[in-house]
Amino acid sequence: MNSSHIIIIDFESQYTKLIAKLVRKENVYCEVYHYTQLHTISKKITGIICSGSYHSVLSENSPKIDWEKYNNIPILTICYSTQLFAHYKGANIIKSQNREFGKTEGIIIRNHPLWNNIENLDTLWMSHNDSIQFEKNDINILAKTKTNKVVAFEDNNVISLLFHPEVSHTCHGKKIVHNFLKICKCSFDWTPKNICIESIKNIKNKIGTDKVIMAVSGGVDSTVAATLIHKSIGKQLQCVLVNNGLMRENEIENVKKIYEKIGLNIVIIEASFFFIKKLKNITEPEKKRKIIGHAFIDTFTNYVDGKNIQWLGQGTIYPDVIESNYGKHTIKSHHNVGGLPENLSFKLIEPLRNLFKDEVRELGKELQIPDCILARHPFPGPGLGIRIIGSITLDKIKMLQKADQIYISLLRKHNLYDKIWQAGAILLPIKSVGVMGDCRTYGATIALRAVTSIDGMTADVYPIPYDVLIEISTSIVNSVPGINRVVYDITTKPPSTIEWE
Repeated sequence: MNSSHIIIIDFESQYTKLIAKLVRKENVYCEVYHYTQLHTISKKITGIICSGSYHSVLSENSPKIDWEKYNNIPILTICYSTQLFAHYKGANIIKSQNREFGKTEGIIIRNHPLWNNIENLDTLWMSHNDSIQFEKNDINILAKTKTNKVVAFEDNNVISLLFHPEVSHTCHGKKIVHNFLKICKCSFDWTPKNICIESIKNIKNKIGTDKVIMAVSGGVDSTVAATLIHKSIGKQLQCVLVNNGLMRENEIENVKKIYEKIGLNIVIIEASFFFIKKLKNITEPEKKRKIIGHAFIDTFTNYVDGKNIQWLGQGTIYPDVIESNYGKHTIKSHHNVGGLPENLSFKLIEPLRNLFKDEVRELGKELQIPDCILARHPFPGPGLGIRIIGSITLDKIKMLQKADQIYISLLRKHNLYDKIWQAGAILLPIKSVGVMGDCRTYGATIALRAVTSIDGMTADVYPIPYDVLIEISTSIVNSVPGINRVVYDITTKPPSTIEWE
């Protein structure tokens, strides 16, 4: 399994993750590499897909790669990377007077394996400012628009597209990607069952007779990772649930019961005072995340002292890695990636590191983890520490815990919870004037967040019905002392992230 390995070279396109999702939906393993990270690739490559970009090839500092290094591997270029390749082959790139953006119709000019089971291209989605002026007459044109503009051509091992097959607006985009994977002679065997089998085998080989301490939270990622490690090495795994004082109301008790039913060996470490003391007067989000990451490691180090434990298990998933360490464009440090100290005394075992969230859930089904876990909304590793904007105090934690509990319980009451990918309450660092019982108040503000998503890389706002929002707002203000205002966040990702910090 995993005999196929597709590399996606990202030239900083907003659609790169869509390419990765399409490839993985075809049961083919792929990884995304920023164009500056290609030197880190160590596996044998089956094929390469190069993304588009907001950059222009004409810009002095535009992204570039060494095409000579990949002249024996099937390559699919898209939009910007097509122009980059054409420029490398000697074509002129010209700044267009009219930007080519949006839908256009294509015509297949030459039969090619890329067009297998595709009679015509119908609608293509274009998005570029520059045009290619071909100097050679021997270019192998594969498709044009109805206005006679080239939209696909081939040069030896490189197939180039000036449209985006990865977006839903392009008809037959999935077939085009599938056909390219067939050109690469991919094995299409990257399924949840095979992922499970290979992961267990790899974990056994890596761990041997060593012992593993596994951080668990009750969330999907850590639970699936823990179950996978447990199936690999059994009692060599010790699950640890750290009460950092930043979890939801009654979370520790609820998670303990669930894990006992699953059969995981779990120990609870009480560390609330330690974490909250470390976070005193800290307001900057990145500092919070890294302090929490260090505090977790310190807690584990103290726990394992003298216990002969060599490995630290984590539920790190692919979006964590991408957002924490992505070329020069870090979005935010996740506590289990950017928050770890360099002198870590444990070796890391992260069985989900290359999986998106939806893939983790599919793997969880294969492992027969109950739906009460798999259907849970994602909850950030730093917990409420990054849902309290600004400084953190015990009073703020209790206030947010209560407001969040009311919010989630009412979503469940109205059968909305399972329709939402992630929901949570955020305590804002601003107060406003209110009136309660004919008296003036000056209270805190709670923001509600609810989004739909597949993998967390993009997200849409969930349209909670207005009457339900009113009920949630009224219940929070009436039940939680100190809060007198509730607002609803209606921003998508991008431009925002799902969590506020």
